[in-house]
Amino acid sequence: MLPENKMFEHRIVTAKCNAVDARSIESYKALGGYQALRRALQSQPADVVNQIKRSGLKGRGGAGFSTGLKLESVNRLDACPKYLVCNADEGEPGNFKDRYLMEHDPHQLLEGMIIGAYAAGATRGYIYIRGEYDQARDLMELAVKEAKAGHLLGNQISGTDFSFEVDILSGAGAYICGEEFALIESIEGKAGRPRNKPPYPTLSGVNNKPTVISNVETISNIPYIVLNGPDAFTAVGTPSSTGTRLVSLSGNVKKPGVYEVPFGTRIRDIVFSLGGGVPDERAIRMVQIGGASGPCIPPNLLDLKMDYAEFACQGLSMGSGAVIVIDERFDILDIVRLNMRFFKHESCGKCTPCREGIRQILRLLFKFKNGSALESDLELLQTLCHVMIRTSFCGLGQAAPTAVLSTIRYFRDEYIKGINNLNLTA
Repeated sequence: MLPENKMFEHRIVTAKCNAVDARSIESYKALGGYQALRRALQSQPADVVNQIKRSGLKGRGGAGFSTGLKLESVNRLDACPKYLVCNADEGEPGNFKDRYLMEHDPHQLLEGMIIGAYAAGATRGYIYIRGEYDQARDLMELAVKEAKAGHLLGNQISGTDFSFEVDILSGAGAYICGEEFALIESIEGKAGRPRNKPPYPTLSGVNNKPTVISNVETISNIPYIVLNGPDAFTAVGTPSSTGTRLVSLSGNVKKPGVYEVPFGTRIRDIVFSLGGGVPDERAIRMVQIGGASGPCIPPNLLDLKMDYAEFACQGLSMGSGAVIVIDERFDILDIVRLNMRFFKHESCGKCTPCREGIRQILRLLFKFKNGSALESDLELLQTLCHVMIRTSFCGLGQAAPTAVLSTIRYFRDEYIKGINNLNLTA
């Protein structure tokens, strides 16, 4: 983590990261850790749910669904057992903020899980960690061990009637397991492939029981909300997007890293004020938001604010918080082709629109790159993308064409240059 830029950063989930010893529960407690859990256990689960609902906390994994509504949906069901799953399978290229939280403040995540489980009525939890995150897994396993020894996990937590167990699971490098149902299948010991939905996990998740699934950043916000109240959370950010957003800043910037900014911060300020701008003062060609499955925007949209409503007005998605800066040295079609090669490799192959659509999109992109495309290929390329979005089985196929469509929208001339009959008449 870089030194705090007080003008643009506002730290909630990273507040302890530079101060706490990630290997010591006592260090976490000395900085106020587990006080939120004590407060939650003195309240009724429904009251905790209402606090989180009033905070406006939305999922930081990309979908932006209300965390409070998820907890409430599971809380209201009579089924038993119930589960709470932390999706730490951070496989999106360009994202590394969840790893940062686990490696620097693991007990905050664990405390958020315990509070969330209490609110939802869950008795078992899973932290599903990306297979490559060895250090994060080791630290989370140590945190679970310490919490159990301190009677903050297990049976009758802190002398109450509430019991909650947490297991750490490690993925095997499959990007598809970031999708909620593929994640559930993997937890159950099956191949990581998505299921039909509805029903959604809140009704039928792990072992067909009610399940709350949220990512690391989302859950890590819960202790702050319970300890400080929802009004303190809503005082940061914007009316449509409360709190802060962790940004994984990478690419052609002088100061890449993880930054925590209030919602409403401009992309320009993230790139230039926090990231220091582009090395050697080169011009920006485009910025990709959210990772490989996110849109690519031109420099004239850098004043766009990190805000769900503002992004929606532009027909864009904010995704999971990555900001990848690409300077003038790089070809746009090369970047898009790299993205699609990644999705070709990671597609589980279950559904035809994703499996075959990605291959056909790559074939067309190659034609535009080598100047052999036809005018009709541009329309075909857009049609393929829209078919994938509307008919793919899960979020991988639905999001994979995002970069292609956004570059056609904002950088259409790059595709026009690759049309053969236009080159011949130029």
